[in-house]
Amino acid sequence: METFFQTHAFLVEHTNAPVRRALMDTIDWSYRLIGIRGPRGVGRTSFLLQYAKEHYDTRLRKCLYINMNNFYFQSRGLVNFAGEFVENGGQVLLIDQAFKLPNWREQICDCYHRYPLLRIVYTTTSVESIEEDNTELSRLSSCYVLHGFSFREYINLMTDNNFRAYSMPELLRDHELILKSILPKVRPWQYFKDYLEYGYYPFFLENRNFSENLLKAMNSMIEVDVLFNKQIELKYLARLKKLLYLLAINDAASPNISRLAEEIGTSRATVMNYLNYLQEARLINMVYREGEVVPKKPAAVYLHDGNLVSAVCPRDNREQLLMETFFVNCLWRHHSVKKTRRDGQFNVNDRVNICVCDKNKRIKPMPDTIYAKYNTEVGQGNDIPLWLFGFLY
Repeated sequence: METFFQTHAFLVEHTNAPVRRALMDTIDWSYRLIGIRGPRGVGRTSFLLQYAKEHYDTRLRKCLYINMNNFYFQSRGLVNFAGEFVENGGQVLLIDQAFKLPNWREQICDCYHRYPLLRIVYTTTSVESIEEDNTELSRLSSCYVLHGFSFREYINLMTDNNFRAYSMPELLRDHELILKSILPKVRPWQYFKDYLEYGYYPFFLENRNFSENLLKAMNSMIEVDVLFNKQIELKYLARLKKLLYLLAINDAASPNISRLAEEIGTSRATVMNYLNYLQEARLINMVYREGEVVPKKPAAVYLHDGNLVSAVCPRDNREQLLMETFFVNCLWRHHSVKKTRRDGQFNVNDRVNICVCDKNKRIKPMPDTIYAKYNTEVGQGNDIPLWLFGFLY
């Protein structure tokens, strides 16, 4: 136990989160069992350590961070360890990478029932859909999702501002007023392309090669999060990676499932399953046509965020695709996003059509359409600068 407290104290002391994640204030920390889900690289570990640093003095030993990568838990399990922690006055156990522990759901539930004074916060991969599975853990847990940096968070970090997030109705209705509150303080377009290249994942703050780190994280998402959690045989790993690459170099038009199946050497049904797995891992976003839902073929497949596009296709200059990728990534969390028949146009929440386009592109304006324009910082009327959608969370 002493070794774990020493590790906890060292990690908390050396934790320095430059941006306080909005999720920190969204969570109801009074719950006894809290699950935090998110893809690799978005800062799940830093999030737990920052919470410990803000709320618990390491000298009092009321809170303890543990990582299920530690071989101790593979041999001894979690339940008895948690009991010893409680006996020594422990109150909050922060369990990182919980899914690495055999029978982790059952062990966490056992801790919950045995130690009524213990609060548990655990993290797991985005592939583990805690709140959607029909298990005891899903019924007991209050679950949240940690995402990568929004453009708003990135701007706040780079400029030392504290811009707030806006709802979709606010953004559509008051975008001209919002711009007046932002533009005198910062020039967002100067930061936008850097954000698309490396600003979504917090480890760009580390003094290491960002692209190599991101590619390593992507490989882990496939090799561990997908193969391990979906119990796919290792011999099929190459198929998954090839499929992701083929999707990355596609122009996001409706994917030809039969051709993809032929190229990676499998069936159409398996390709559809793989697409769902890659989406759960937050490697891609699938967008469907208006009126169509799963299990239909998606109308478009985008990589999850612009950073992935830059990592997989670093010399590919498809600006329109990159901007659509950003737009979909901004909205998929809290909004319904469907593809219309028009190029670059999406239907959001079955209410409004939004067209992503270059400000220099000559188009005939439609009165019932909002134009999310890139290569500009300003907007007026039905024209909204695309970067402003990055302030939705």
